[in-house]
Amino acid sequence: MLQRMIWNNANVVKKDFDIKTCSICLTSMELGQGHAIFTAECSHSFHFHCIASNVKHGNQICPVCRAKWKEIPFQRPASHLPNGKSRINPADWPRDDAWAVRSLPSPRLDSTRHLSSLFQASEPGTFDDDEVLDQQQENPQQNVFEKDASTNNSIGAIEVKTYPEVSAVPRANSHNNFAILIHLKAPHSSGGLNSRNQTIFSPSTQNSRAPVDLVTVLDVSGSMAGTKLALLKRAMGFVIQHLGPSDRLSVIAFSSTARRLFPLRRMTETGRQEALQAVNSLTSNGGTNIAEGLRKGAKLIVDRKWKNPVGSIILLSDGQDTYTVSSPSGSHSRTDYKSLIPPSIQRNGGTGLRVPVHTFGFGADHDAASMHSISEISGGTFSFIEAEGVIQDAFAQCIGGLLSVVVQEACVKLECAHPNLLINSIKAGSYRTSVTADAKAGSIDVGDLYAEEERDFLVTVNVPVDESCDEMSLLKVRCIYRDPISKEMVSLEEDNEVKIQRATVIGQPIVSMEVDRQRNRLRAAEAMAEARAAAEHGDLTGAVSLLESCRRALSETISARSGDRLCVALCAELKEMQERMANRRVYESSGRAYVLSGLSSHSWQRATARGDSTDSTSLIQAYQTPTMTDMVTRSQTMFFGNPPQRKLRQAQSFPVRPHPR
Repeated sequence: MLQRMIWNNANVVKKDFDIKTCSICLTSMELGQGHAIFTAECSHSFHFHCIASNVKHGNQICPVCRAKWKEIPFQRPASHLPNGKSRINPADWPRDDAWAVRSLPSPRLDSTRHLSSLFQASEPGTFDDDEVLDQQQENPQQNVFEKDASTNNSIGAIEVKTYPEVSAVPRANSHNNFAILIHLKAPHSSGGLNSRNQTIFSPSTQNSRAPVDLVTVLDVSGSMAGTKLALLKRAMGFVIQHLGPSDRLSVIAFSSTARRLFPLRRMTETGRQEALQAVNSLTSNGGTNIAEGLRKGAKLIVDRKWKNPVGSIILLSDGQDTYTVSSPSGSHSRTDYKSLIPPSIQRNGGTGLRVPVHTFGFGADHDAASMHSISEISGGTFSFIEAEGVIQDAFAQCIGGLLSVVVQEACVKLECAHPNLLINSIKAGSYRTSVTADAKAGSIDVGDLYAEEERDFLVTVNVPVDESCDEMSLLKVRCIYRDPISKEMVSLEEDNEVKIQRATVIGQPIVSMEVDRQRNRLRAAEAMAEARAAAEHGDLTGAVSLLESCRRALSETISARSGDRLCVALCAELKEMQERMANRRVYESSGRAYVLSGLSSHSWQRATARGDSTDSTSLIQAYQTPTMTDMVTRSQTMFFGNPPQRKLRQAQSFPVRPHPR
């Protein structure tokens, strides 16, 4: 029996149709809106034009419950429509039977069909067909110049603080490897998120933040079939709904080959609707060609005619590249994952592009090493999605950051303030650093910062003997960056100068709590890297021992004795990694990905999704910003159907100054 199709008009009895949400376009299905509603044999309902577009691309399964349909909606040819009406006209549906339901033929097995119809349309040779930017003039000329932060009306200035290891050193003593902490905090976003769920940014809010060019590269290989693909579509729906009209999105789908679903286009009302329909048309089959997906995503970024201030690529895969990466021959050989990444988006590629690839490893079978390498080489982060239900939360956290970029091309300049002082080292994780040949100056290339995001860097210097003064200037710290809205370079008005006292006799020195807690973070990250190296060489016992030794050492520090929450969280994270290295099977299935995601988070000091942890002391959200927290909260309260069983926790804030006991 054909399924009933309900027309929204005054003659329909309201009790026959409960108000619902269309799972494809994520908008309400209410009576009197002039939209046709299709109710499938599995009892799920959709806007007719939404599900018809889905079916047109070859889908014959329910986007919600994945049930195989025997009957599908279709539209008769345009010649059958009265008065030449448009084939798709949501605001004025024809009142005849141009829309109907067609029974599907019996399925035929076609062993030669490896790719869906999605990959059969032709593409342009150059991806310069991106939609023009909002209020963008052709061949724009930006007037870029340097100015003081005090005159910058677009955003506030970066906050820079410095903390010497101790406040005083005896005049007659030298002090090698004297630690100085440099703390940065980005200004808050002047825009913020709209207060309503499932909405986009208002035009006024959109103008107060930097718009984004986002390219999502999505794995639709055969292993993504079923629940994985359904959850991916829902997560992409969340992303699309939270992009503003000045943001642009393009989607690359890859399996054995890769295909661009649509060019970079603005997420206006029309753009979002078409993007949602394109994403919901995805089907899964074929192999996993990550390199081809990234190549096409990078080409799209390079070829685009217009450029929004912020650009990024999101890559998700649940498998291993079976086309480009080959297994190493020797027992200790290392795979060259750099071959997966086009030179144009490599940090050292020489193109000047700053387009990080944020990677998401989905499930137990993905290649965590390759996903981590891709993110590291491009300047992005690696997230491990162990539980399928948290994929939307993981995406939400990522775009919460991308939609709040307030600082670009940030660089910290260091200069020795004393003629006999030398810079010994700069510990900055994955950020590029440099020290001049005479060790008198250095720099840290910080790059982009999200609203209220923080960075901590430890600089060690060799303090010489000096009996000629009561106070010694050690280091001058200066920060310059680009305002992404005004495009202007901003320089802080005054240098931040680090000074210490040089008395003849001093009492017991008190080590700075801020310096100690950052030493703990760096020590823990180093232990994680060493443990991972040991595990990869087959020494899981040694790896666990390294983590345990670090955990015990942290527990003896002044931060731990003061009840510092960061130190407590680090110890809990080290313990979790020990458990995930209990044996080879556990390490291969989740331990490697969990450790690599942790290393990515610590090396960039940026939040990543890790496993399915709900431990309140977990460092999953240690670097989470307020906008990330807000987006994750939205994701966790915005469900279509049954909510996921496990979710990323809201942010646990670790302040610079620890709470007293």
